[in-house]
Amino acid sequence: MALRTLETLGVVGGKTVLVRCDFNVPLSAGVITDDGRIRASLPTIEHLLNAGAAVVVMSHLGRPDGVVDARYSLAPVATRLAELLTVPVHFATDTVGPVAREMRASLTPGEVLVLENLRFDPRETSTVDSERVAFAALLTNGAAAFVSDGFGVVHRKQASVYESAEAVPSVAGLLVASETDVLRRLTTNTQRPYTVVLGGSKVSDKLGVIEHLLPRVDRLLIGGGMAFTFIKAMGFSIGASLCELDRLDIVTKCLATARELGVDIILPTDVVVASGFAADADSVVTRIGAIEATPFGSSGIGLDIGPDTAALFGELIESSHTVFWNGPMGVFEMPAFADGTRAIAKALTRVDGLSVVGGGDSAAAVRALGFAETSFGHISTGGGASLEFLEGASLPGLEVLGC
Repeated sequence: MALRTLETLGVVGGKTVLVRCDFNVPLSAGVITDDGRIRASLPTIEHLLNAGAAVVVMSHLGRPDGVVDARYSLAPVATRLAELLTVPVHFATDTVGPVAREMRASLTPGEVLVLENLRFDPRETSTVDSERVAFAALLTNGAAAFVSDGFGVVHRKQASVYESAEAVPSVAGLLVASETDVLRRLTTNTQRPYTVVLGGSKVSDKLGVIEHLLPRVDRLLIGGGMAFTFIKAMGFSIGASLCELDRLDIVTKCLATARELGVDIILPTDVVVASGFAADADSVVTRIGAIEATPFGSSGIGLDIGPDTAALFGELIESSHTVFWNGPMGVFEMPAFADGTRAIAKALTRVDGLSVVGGGDSAAAVRALGFAETSFGHISTGGGASLEFLEGASLPGLEVLGC
């Protein structure tokens, strides 16, 4: 499906354009700790400003559940956006209330207005269609066009994503168009060898991707907490490591399907086992199946892939022409258990072809570990949206932009 893009928007000079961004950034005591998602939308905002538009930006942050909560205010985002742009950036302390209406009416071409958190209003995420339509009508009032540039939310049928796109002429922003193009390259006419690397805590979050991609990939490397459900399904002891017992049957079927298709599912051969889930916990490296033979016994918990696995995964990644990675290999936030994730990121920087970091914790990890974004072919801004796209699911926020 082709998307309507900025090139099809027409003349916007002297007009107000509403832009849906994904500024759901991590905060610590009100300070943004990773501004990657803000910087990702700069090209679209700057494109509209250069075309002479007045730009109204809207986004959500966190899950305030339809009530005003100062912890989730977009004020720090507006401040950071003002630092990154060279034009005036204003902030409305409400979304569709009197402050926002007055500030929108006085906004002039070349200026930016950031609205307060969309999710302070329960109509944004309402399951009642008429409530979302009513909220979208208020959001788009006075806007000549709507630009969808928050890829991280295109899998949600929410007022600012779907109904707003129906209310006025709408197109995909540069970020959404770019993200969609890259993900399409991961599902059609892909250069081989094609390797998918999956990690994170829950195998249930990735089963749809595994089932959809198995017929399309050459190998699947599995680490992180989710690996232990696979390891358990193969009959090995895993101590106190994460395991979704209710997914063992499905995982067993995935392993069988992979064998039938000739796809290699490669699991860790060694892991870093700790005495507990803590940054200062004692730890040792052991082979798979030997966790309970460590000094920690049955209470030992796997918190990272081991060095042999990291080396093997790295070799397989570097020998590939297409790689998609989603999910860390361990608890990278704790230095003692970050080596596996660091090794995967380093290997991706050496891929001769397309390397894609699939958003979410993976994107946060590469930045936290000091890797330059330009070292990778693409870093997605939408973990959940990326996974649903690769599952073959219909994403409402893209469907509404189709032409």
